[in-house]
Amino acid sequence: MREATPQGTYKVQALDRAFAVLELLGESDTPLGLAQVASSLQLHKSTAHRFLMVLEKHRMVERTAGGKFRLGLKLFDLGNRAIEQYDLRECAQPHLRRLVAETEETAHLCILEGAHVIYIDKIEPARSVRMITRIGASNPLHCTSVGKAILAFLPEERITDILGHIRFERYTNRTISTVDALLAEIEKTRRRGYAVDDEEFEEGLRCIAVPVLDAQRLPVAAVSVSGPSFRVTAQKLPSIANHLLQCVRGISVDMGFVPGGRGNRAIWPA
Repeated sequence: MREATPQGTYKVQALDRAFAVLELLGESDTPLGLAQVASSLQLHKSTAHRFLMVLEKHRMVERTAGGKFRLGLKLFDLGNRAIEQYDLRECAQPHLRRLVAETEETAHLCILEGAHVIYIDKIEPARSVRMITRIGASNPLHCTSVGKAILAFLPEERITDILGHIRFERYTNRTISTVDALLAEIEKTRRRGYAVDDEEFEEGLRCIAVPVLDAQRLPVAAVSVSGPSFRVTAQKLPSIANHLLQCVRGISVDMGFVPGGRGNRAIWPA
């Protein structure tokens, strides 16, 4: 629904036109020049140029050596991610159910979104004490096991970029509150292959998570097991981690990933 104000209407109109530019380039078999884009969409050249510059800045559009425009590879990346996320939840379901049966605790499936994680699935055990979380919820990276699990296995330049956007808000007296402390936790997560939220986001709640990796050893998601700290004790973490490792390996194989590269052996069990 459009906003009633002229300014709001203009903003929506600008989005409509930007999408029209993308659709036009997508329908063309060859790159288009500025004049062709402007003429096809009945825009002034200056207006079409502004839209193309913004889209190029965000890598949605790229310019050829001849100065014409075509769709950018960022759209390819986003399309692949959309497909992965759609397939991911369906592929993960049987593995999450098995994980919950083995651990008798709540399992979450999460993806990265900026400096936060989004919960895209959740399966609970038949217990009286359950997790108060919901699918679609967003939580910060620095104090969640799923966030730290994903962060730890990203490329260094991506980690650096994300760290610059994290607000180190404290939720309990155990919450990580500095970049140095988070970097130390990332290194610890890499060494052992799983991340832990030791009552850092919510008092009395302990979580352990493992990233779901693709064949290039890049995280596309993370799976966690969460429960009250009196049940998910420090002594139980290695056993839960083993179940998690088997779970994420199964999810990845079902999605067509190939665990077995040198880097993957350090995380996934045989």
